[in-house]
Amino acid sequence: MKPKIQLQQIDRRPVGRVFAAVAGAGMLALTTLLFAGDGSNPGIKIEPLSSERTTLTDDVSIAVRLQPGNRPEQVIEFEDPSYIAVFRFTVPPGEIFPWHTHPGLALSGVQQGELVYIYADDCVERPYPAGTMFVDPGGDNVHTAYNPSESEETVVVVTFLNAPADGGLTLPVDGTEGARLDERCGIDR
Repeated sequence: MKPKIQLQQIDRRPVGRVFAAVAGAGMLALTTLLFAGDGSNPGIKIEPLSSERTTLTDDVSIAVRLQPGNRPEQVIEFEDPSYIAVFRFTVPPGEIFPWHTHPGLALSGVQQGELVYIYADDCVERPYPAGTMFVDPGGDNVHTAYNPSESEETVVVVTFLNAPADGGLTLPVDGTEGARLDERCGIDR
């Protein structure tokens, strides 16, 4: 039996709307998304690195073969991977993302610290230290991720491919489903 993850309580704000507002407005200023309402946790900082969702002007198609350890192979094909958006996430020690998915593929590069990624369907913790990258297939792939450090921030740069022209880039599950997944995967918020 794996130990429970001891983390602070978060509220499940509609994260996708924040991403859409930031990307849609073309803001380059640092945006902070607070997950703790009591102010005890500084929250995950989100910084858009592209001014808006960009499109590819050339004829480009992409096929990605994905097979994280102990999972079936997935092949994801895009005839036109536009729209593209890039964000930097700074995750404080112990902070966890709400359970969510993405409308398109997300390429995530860990620049500093470590990020632990968990698929909702298998609850396996997959650690990604600084200098590594992982692919989130998007679609119906519900997942969470957290910074396991007690003292160091984690910095992740995420490139979203094939995102919708408008709307959220991160689509959280509802609170009831999130609580069910926490219980199933042994996450004690």
